Amino acid sequence: MNSKILRISLIAALAGFLFGFDTVVISGAEKKLQLLWNSSEAFHGTVVIGMALFGTVIGAILGGIPTNKIGRKNTLIWIGILYSISAIGSAFANDPVTFGIFRFIGGLGVGASTVAAPAYISEIAPAKDRGRLVGLYQFMLVFGILVAFMSNYALSNVGENDWRWMVGVEAFPAIIYTLFVLTVPKSPRWLLTKNRTEEAKKILYSINPDLSLEELEAEIAYGEEGAAASESIFMKKYRFPLTLAFLIAFFNQFSGINAFLYYAPRIFEAAGLGESTALLSSIGIGITNLIFTLLGIFLIDRLGRKQLMYFGSIGYIISLSLVAAAFILNWEGMAVPIFLFLFIASHAIGQGAVIWVFISEVFPNHLRGTGQAFGSSVHWVLAWLIPSSIPALFAWVGPGPVFGFFAFMMVLQLLFVMFMMPETKGITLEELGKKLSRSKNNID
Repeated sequence: MNSKILRISLIAALAGFLFGFDTVVISGAEKKLQLLWNSSEAFHGTVVIGMALFGTVIGAILGGIPTNKIGRKNTLIWIGILYSISAIGSAFANDPVTFGIFRFIGGLGVGASTVAAPAYISEIAPAKDRGRLVGLYQFMLVFGILVAFMSNYALSNVGENDWRWMVGVEAFPAIIYTLFVLTVPKSPRWLLTKNRTEEAKKILYSINPDLSLEELEAEIAYGEEGAAASESIFMKKYRFPLTLAFLIAFFNQFSGINAFLYYAPRIFEAAGLGESTALLSSIGIGITNLIFTLLGIFLIDRLGRKQLMYFGSIGYIISLSLVAAAFILNWEGMAVPIFLFLFIASHAIGQGAVIWVFISEVFPNHLRGTGQAFGSSVHWVLAWLIPSSIPALFAWVGPGPVFGFFAFMMVLQLLFVMFMMPETKGITLEELGKKLSRSKNNID
């Protein structure tokens, strides 16, 4: 693997680290904040938790605009700035509304990062390594999740305002990431779509001398043959890639993954574990997530995206069914944590490893930013609605029926993988864009 491209991809993937950290760091503080501000379940879920998710939705919906207009690199820089402002502001907030506003700003960064970072990495990566390199974003995401769980555990007893340290410590990696991303080059593919040929040639020669500008231009010309500048992802010819992006994002959230990550300590406490044990179990979840994400990244360019989705879907169905049964039948002991460990392993090797790679592959170059924004928007609208409703749903029907519903949705995902999802392993972006735009039958 090209060492320069690997280094650049790692830096861009640090946006995923901040995504994971920002998403999960609230799990250690959310119950303390609910008690501190005496919030109702609905207010707590909507403002304290939900504002960050609402920001993520807006960031994902609008993220394609700067990604296309000012470029992938410049968008990644602004993402780092948003994360830094959010972490510092949240740490000094003295009321739930101010806290929610600063968490909203961080959410903008999360949503935009799911558009810009995978698009950037996929465009600089060789086809044979694209799955692993874009998968670094997911690896960094789950590494951020693990670090957030560990940070929450370490800071949980530093004083009555320990929650300020929990949410504020994110400022340090956010500032470091912003400085690092200043050093990466612009995407040659993006530059060529803006007719900045000389700049693209210089960057391409520095990062991938094995690929000539003429070869890259030929690939892009092939992929965009017959494409018009005024095209939209909502045109009939792009209905199939649009449907693929929608469904993989839809099923990702209806596995319950974000609902679980946001409320992991609360769920473990509901299963009978004490507060300290619940936080410690959350660290175990983070470690399991990291190990199986690494395995998924190792396998994604070997076995392919579809095979990993089979593994994940079957694992989801088994684990979520067992979690539902454990809550409904009041199984005591470590049953729920063990089943949730299986759940997180299934996610990491399947949807977790595949989603951002797959969405970044299925749209043609001139629509990639917009298509990535669409897939990310579907993901984050549901990631806002589902976790925001969890406290009320748990109080109303209990965890068992909720996890049972998620298990049923994963049966539907398995059918999607079996009958609809194409394999994209080892195919150039331009060839994928052209074939998927024509017909779902062009790729096995």
